Amino acid sequence: MPKPDLPPWSDELIALYESNATNQFILHGNITDQYVLPLKDGPRLGNLTDYLVEVLLQSFDVVLSYDLGNGIRVLKGGETLMEWPSYKERQPFSKRPREALEILTHYFRYCANLRQAGGQNIKVTVILKSSHLIVPNLGTAVNNDVHAMALLIREWASETSLTEHSFACFLLTENLNDLHALVVHHPRSAHLKVPLPDNEDLAAYFKLKGDQFPIALKPYEKDMSEPARQMTGATLSAVAGLLKQQEYLKKTIQPNDLSEFKKSLVEKECAGLIEFVEPSRTLDDFHGQEPVKKWVRQDIKLWQKGDHQAMPMGYLVCGPVGTGKSYMVECLAGEAGVPVVKLKNFRDKWVGSTESNLEKIFRLLQALGRCVVFIDEADQAMGKRSGQSGDSGGVSGRVYSMMATEMSRSSNRGKILWILASSRPDLIEVDLKRPGRVDVKIPLFPEYTPEGAYGLIRILCKKYGLGLPKEMPRDLLGAIPDLVTPGAAESLAVRVYRQVKTHELEPFDALRDLLEDYQSPVPEKIMAFQIQLAVDEASDLSFVPQKFMS
Repeated sequence: MPKPDLPPWSDELIALYESNATNQFILHGNITDQYVLPLKDGPRLGNLTDYLVEVLLQSFDVVLSYDLGNGIRVLKGGETLMEWPSYKERQPFSKRPREALEILTHYFRYCANLRQAGGQNIKVTVILKSSHLIVPNLGTAVNNDVHAMALLIREWASETSLTEHSFACFLLTENLNDLHALVVHHPRSAHLKVPLPDNEDLAAYFKLKGDQFPIALKPYEKDMSEPARQMTGATLSAVAGLLKQQEYLKKTIQPNDLSEFKKSLVEKECAGLIEFVEPSRTLDDFHGQEPVKKWVRQDIKLWQKGDHQAMPMGYLVCGPVGTGKSYMVECLAGEAGVPVVKLKNFRDKWVGSTESNLEKIFRLLQALGRCVVFIDEADQAMGKRSGQSGDSGGVSGRVYSMMATEMSRSSNRGKILWILASSRPDLIEVDLKRPGRVDVKIPLFPEYTPEGAYGLIRILCKKYGLGLPKEMPRDLLGAIPDLVTPGAAESLAVRVYRQVKTHELEPFDALRDLLEDYQSPVPEKIMAFQIQLAVDEASDLSFVPQKFMS
């Protein structure tokens, strides 16, 4: 195989093949994108199959491909293939998966036997496109045809006559979890992740194609590094589509548009698995919790300076329902000036789909650069080490394993900050909360003084255009509830607004009337229980007000 300037996964592939460590490669990840092909005649765009055939497999005599739609296709070496004695009797090649794989196996063995007999050494390879549709992950289901095909593909990597011959096979699948376990877990199969384009890949694309979009890229005609940097995390295909649309509409992409375009492209490609939360606030907008804010601001300064040694891998934000856990995450991210990626509905009822969704999410996070990953209701989302009763096929256990592995990846320190939020941190696996995954546990508490609770209510009433006295009037001293969360104060502010509009009252009078019959939205026992959980989780006692110390 030739060795031009190649990405790391290609260099690894070449080393594995040429050392005879393996001849079977599962390429997963960003396999449906476009790539800038480094060819002798100059770079051009192509898909992954083009990249394999024209860049990595130039020395091979016969290159075949198979997929369910097109069947067996000859990408290179048709005349050589036609010299196969069984070629005519096999025509036309069957599109049916098992029959097609048997035909391919017959030809591979013919080439190996020909060489062993002293004949021609035909270097042959096959590319199985969308291999997860050929040999899918069936979980515990029984399908003898699929199992037989998986075993046949395994043999390509372990049969001596093939491993000693100039033979290689490539299985293309977006997610490893979609592929049959017999193929994935074969020790002679190498898993190589094709990443999303990085800054250099995008810069190469803009250099190659930038002249085609003079209107869309007008602000960057002298320097394409800025759009390349800003669009990191989006595929080349998505970027190409955006540029074509903007050029057609004769619209220029302004610098302040780039981040919004990227968010839109990434969310679309992730099909509802994630969303970007716009960090429009800072910690100045978060009421109270001064020791917590001081600590977090120190971490953010380290992050911004690039001093990552003391930077936490993750935070656990816990506290009773309504204490503003999600709101604090938005404020933290705004303070740091980084995007917030919120994990959404990645769980699925289909076999392997939940794990595949996580693969796709993790692949995106690796490409984004600095970001905050927010997992709300983490006690529900993070999975359990040993699964749960009624857990179909152990999905919860596999989710736990994937999350634990990704959260502890040391290369993420200073790049990805994980934030878990939960009012029931006791239900999160202890191992997920250990240092190296979650280094700082932040408890949030309701306001526990009348003055603090009134100040919170006043701030939230102001949000609705309702003015209350700056200092708490004395006649409210006995009416303010003992424990008031931001969620409860928000609800109360909405009710004050309603009273003002429907009964034509002054805001203060409406608040006083409502407090006479006020009942906390969270029952007292539940509030006390969740407060104690937050106290027990706190990684630093300076975060815990004296009132809640036991």
